[in-house]
Amino acid sequence: MILSDSNLLQSDYIDGKYHKTRLITNLVIERIREIKDKMVKARKYVVKRHFQGVPKRDDFEIVEYELPPLKDGNFTVKSEWISVDPYIRAYNPNIPTPYDQFSFQLGKVVESKNPDFPVGCKVVSHKGWCDYTVFDDLVEVEIGFASVYKLPDLHGLPEELAVGALGMPGVTAYFGLLEICQPKAGETVVVTGAAGAVGSIVGQIAKIKGCRVIGFAGSDDKVEWLEKELGFDKAINYKTADVRKALKEAAPNGVDCYFDNVGGELTAVIYSQMNKFGRVSLCGCISSYNDDPSKMTKTTTLLPSILFNQLKIEGFIVSRWASPENRWPEAISQLAQWIKSGNIKTRSHVTEGFDKIYDAFIGMLAGENKGKAVVKV
Repeated sequence: MILSDSNLLQSDYIDGKYHKTRLITNLVIERIREIKDKMVKARKYVVKRHFQGVPKRDDFEIVEYELPPLKDGNFTVKSEWISVDPYIRAYNPNIPTPYDQFSFQLGKVVESKNPDFPVGCKVVSHKGWCDYTVFDDLVEVEIGFASVYKLPDLHGLPEELAVGALGMPGVTAYFGLLEICQPKAGETVVVTGAAGAVGSIVGQIAKIKGCRVIGFAGSDDKVEWLEKELGFDKAINYKTADVRKALKEAAPNGVDCYFDNVGGELTAVIYSQMNKFGRVSLCGCISSYNDDPSKMTKTTTLLPSILFNQLKIEGFIVSRWASPENRWPEAISQLAQWIKSGNIKTRSHVTEGFDKIYDAFIGMLAGENKGKAVVKV
């Protein structure tokens, strides 16, 4: 039965029995109102249509809804830090719309009926662009990423690093370089997207391993940051330099390892200057994410370099190190030690406000960030 104020419009007649019914009904209604007042109104970004070129604001809709009451085993998380990353754009064409916008986030448990996730506990999840989440299925998997895990010991480092250098981007850099490229001391490593969340960590790990490191970035300011603060041996502004000539001067003996975040024409130039049996870790191709697929550069321009230099090229998704054996803690622990010791420097490009997530996302795709782009909510 649905109760409303109309239930109170009953007569007090028949020996006062209706008076008692009216009183009980009134208490029930008051209780329903109390419950409704306590229900949390949550917000989330929903992708309404597939992106055409650069994602547009009206491709998203901010939906407001009420969180369901907790059942045994459930817990509610309030988001604190939300990550924006290139893979969000890359996956869009392959997911049926509408869908809730995914990404990594760090949040605090604010209500719980799960003893393993008590109130006050911090968790990292892949629940994306929302301000509250009720977790009811801890074995859920979304595009290959575990749904939720407790915040690791960051050894006193800033918590936003849990979605940056001590989260998915850092783990991507760690395994993508060390397991696929397997750099050796004295070798030359080239990184594109070098001032981004992944590339900036890749270059610094390569320096730790004794390599000569060359990074490509899109502004003179980023070039200066890479060389003077992060210790890259050489950084090149691909927008203004003759990249073929600049790379030859920076790496006269050729390139041994290439960590590719960008793809496009720049990758073709780098392939042509790689040494025999060079190794390529293909992490992303952000240069083409917004392009019309029918007008993209053809792979035939890369094939002669791959063939005659006998290159080994491997694409990867970082979730491979989460299953079946979860090696993420290994990477996070080592990265934390390197950051604490000063061997790796980090920078967060912070945007504040839930309603600014779209702006942060577009700014990241345009290369406005130095280091990891995150949103504080």
